[in-house]
Amino acid sequence: MAMIIDETCIACGACEPECPTKAITEGDDIFVIDANLCVECVGHFDSPKCVEVCPVDCIHKQA
Repeated sequence: MAMIIDETCIACGACEPECPTKAITEGDDIFVIDANLCVECVGHFDSPKCVEVCPVDCIHKQA
């Protein structure tokens, strides 16, 4: 499973440095999460750090 950033992202960049697997990068308009690298912070933190720091709550679990 992986996290996903939806279209409400304001491209603030708060999430990118928090990712322990470097799965988050800047896309054309919003930041994107590489599903092959995202581990939802399992083994690193108790919960996904990107979700904790996002000011607009645009990061969710991928369905």
